[in-house]
Amino acid sequence: MTSGMPSFLLVIAAAISLSPAGCAHPPAQQGSADNHHTRVIELVNGRWFTGTGFEPRRMYIVDGVFAARVDRAPDSVIDLAGGFVVPPFGEAHNHNIDASTPAAGRTLVQKYLGEGVFYAQNPANVLRAKNGLAGLINVPTGLDATFSNAVLTAPGGHPMGLFLRNLGRGAMLPTDSNSTEGFLWTITDKRDLENKWPRILASHPDFIKALLLYSEEYEKRKSDTAFFNWRGLDPKLLPEIVQRAHAAGLRVMTHVETAADFHNSLVAGVDEIGHLPGFRGNERQQLPTLVPYVISDDDAKLAAQRGTIVITTVGGVAPLSPVGPDSLIRRGVDSIARTNLRTLKRRGVRIAIGSDSYRTTSVPEALYINSLGVFSKAELLRAWTEQTARAIFPRRAIGRLEPGYEASLLVLDGDPTVDFDNVTHIRLRIKQGEIIPSRALTP
Repeated sequence: MTSGMPSFLLVIAAAISLSPAGCAHPPAQQGSADNHHTRVIELVNGRWFTGTGFEPRRMYIVDGVFAARVDRAPDSVIDLAGGFVVPPFGEAHNHNIDASTPAAGRTLVQKYLGEGVFYAQNPANVLRAKNGLAGLINVPTGLDATFSNAVLTAPGGHPMGLFLRNLGRGAMLPTDSNSTEGFLWTITDKRDLENKWPRILASHPDFIKALLLYSEEYEKRKSDTAFFNWRGLDPKLLPEIVQRAHAAGLRVMTHVETAADFHNSLVAGVDEIGHLPGFRGNERQQLPTLVPYVISDDDAKLAAQRGTIVITTVGGVAPLSPVGPDSLIRRGVDSIARTNLRTLKRRGVRIAIGSDSYRTTSVPEALYINSLGVFSKAELLRAWTEQTARAIFPRRAIGRLEPGYEASLLVLDGDPTVDFDNVTHIRLRIKQGEIIPSRALTP
């Protein structure tokens, strides 16, 4: 997935000055006051993704932004040699966007960029998780990422089990519960939310993550130790959380497990739903019945009307065999994912690709969703590129290969609308007008 740049492109690339990794200046727009200093790159002999297929096109990059035409000769010309040009991929749900050391940060960013994933979202992290990523994220030649920081859950709610396991092995600190620098906030009622809200905002999150788990059984589960780590917030609190977050200019994502969680998230007005219901089965990792996890047509219609984004996170079952004695969870997730994705597609709900798989990027997730046969390859590619990128960075002009958009792209060896596996054969990577050399992706 990190194939080297052809030699004829290396010659071209060497003539193009790359901005320093620490440069965070936005690309200048064509026609700015400093236009006589702008750098113009011409891209020829490429086949460009239109959203439905590919077409031959000549394009330009003017100071990091796509342009269809320019008024002077280009400084450099890159021959794409018939390659298939697509926008970069996104990862809407992964907790591995962290690093304790700069070396770990470089390895992580190399992996993401190498696999063509330029945009990522971490919906649960401690603040120190960003320390090793300084200078490596949200810069032109790095990974662009957003963070929720600590999540909002109920006492004894998910992910308290993960917190306690990590605390026991020394990977987390006692202060990672209910502190601005921590991993989770436990919210008991509206007064508790009001008291903790200033400290929640003090961590400067990019968005808010709230957790619902079997909210239709909230009263049953809230005090029962049998459901420790398998419960979440009182669903009556979610509208208040959304109202407060929106007043602060923040999006809200919810963790959901069931169709009832999905419904309660919608009526509360959340912006993103962080999982497809049934993505991992029940607390025993079983799916004895699919009924609690089936998204209703009415809820899909409401999600489409409100522009609510639904993140997938179902590909974690891909390593499990669909046949044999241990296949029940795989076949169950295949079935419920296929059913729900068809409902969402029929109603035109916006899908974002996210894996929630700590050891990977979103590439295996996209390949798994392709295997379900719900979306055409072009539809899936658009969801993974444009829709996912815009879900993570809704205010940026990214995810499309059009004039005025940030000049970020991948060049593939083959047509992914014919064979989707071609997304793993990347010939060239450009981000905000900067070529990312293959040598920069080698640890």
